[in-house]
Amino acid sequence: MRSPRSRPTLFARGSWPEARRITALLRTETAGGVLLIIAAAGGLIWANTPWSGAYDALRDFQLGPSALHLDLSLATWAADGLLAVFFFVVGLELKREFVAGDLRDPRRAALPVVAAVGGMIGPAAIFLAFNLGNGDAVQGWAIPTATDIAFALAVLAVVSSHLPTALRTFLLTLAVVDDLLAVTIIAIFYTDELQLPYLGLALLPLAAFAVAVQRGVRSVWVLVPLALLTWWLVHESGVHATVAGVLLGFTVPVLTTRSGNGDPSAQDPGLAEWFEHRIRPLSAGVAVPIFAFFAAGVTVGGLDGMVDSLTDRVTLGIVVGLVAGKALGILVTTFATAKLTRAELDADLSWVDVVGVALLGGIGFTVSLLIGELAFADQPRWEDHVRIGVLVGTLVAAFLATVVLRLRNRVYRRIAEEETRDDDHDGVPDIYQQGS
Repeated sequence: MRSPRSRPTLFARGSWPEARRITALLRTETAGGVLLIIAAAGGLIWANTPWSGAYDALRDFQLGPSALHLDLSLATWAADGLLAVFFFVVGLELKREFVAGDLRDPRRAALPVVAAVGGMIGPAAIFLAFNLGNGDAVQGWAIPTATDIAFALAVLAVVSSHLPTALRTFLLTLAVVDDLLAVTIIAIFYTDELQLPYLGLALLPLAAFAVAVQRGVRSVWVLVPLALLTWWLVHESGVHATVAGVLLGFTVPVLTTRSGNGDPSAQDPGLAEWFEHRIRPLSAGVAVPIFAFFAAGVTVGGLDGMVDSLTDRVTLGIVVGLVAGKALGILVTTFATAKLTRAELDADLSWVDVVGVALLGGIGFTVSLLIGELAFADQPRWEDHVRIGVLVGTLVAAFLATVVLRLRNRVYRRIAEEETRDDDHDGVPDIYQQGS
């Protein structure tokens, strides 16, 4: 029979290098999350002013060479082009986590992967429950399944700066896996017409890009043309162009072997770190905020318009899916993993902490809005309701997470103060007082 000390631990502390890397990464994503919120608020406010026509004209302004089928609106350029940069970073981060991070251990990787799957099944099931029999509305089943890591980390930074690194790492990894699953869903379920010749041709510049980065090539004159050609061919194939970003990210080496023994500790950083330092600020500070500015701009239409939107089954499915479906999916799968593996929470954590992080998982924005545009491209009314549903669901999830994590902070602070008073009593440590 196992002793309690030998039982596996959920959310155990990671290595110091990984904790330091996660801390630096969170600072960048948090700053990007603040910019995302500002940009989304700007688009929403402008779309509901007397100058909303100017906003619509800007969003629909077409730009690009028609000969290459790239005469796209600025909103489409933001969704297809700029978000490819975001998903390139997602590809880099996912590969890094499973190659060089603490999550290269399958036992550690299992929890966030399983939680991400549960966090997608829950909201999808709720959306379908609201919209079965509602015609083509079922096409939006994947809208509430995605977590916006930048938005979630911005909220986390405000309300709980002392949350243990292990839970922050869990949230980050869950969101990255979530994004990968979302891209897979987009590629499989939201591709209307697949042009195999273009998709086959895309493998050529992709392979050339992979060879170049594996050999340590850093020249923008080599890598950028290959990346753009891959992006254009994927775009022409009918698969959403953001998939190209993930594929390109996967090709970048995370480590370069120094001793040849395969031990990550005996290897040097590969090009992934070099790319991240240069492209992550562009993704978090430019690409995602611009997409949010164009995607969040929905004309509500006053109180009547808001009531009409919030009583629509599409909107309700998204809101309840993000708030309840995400949290329940993450919590149930995490609890089930703990029971099946007989694991215990780390001594510094409680299930309240896990509830707070699970609620943060319901902050869906960037990818949710993207899937909404793809699902209801020919349904303007539902497309507007998607934006309202994502905004409301995100805000409610953020509010509930804020309440839970602030209460958690208050309780932990009170316990710490009581322990300090007990330890200082008569100058005798509490551990010795108990034995007297």
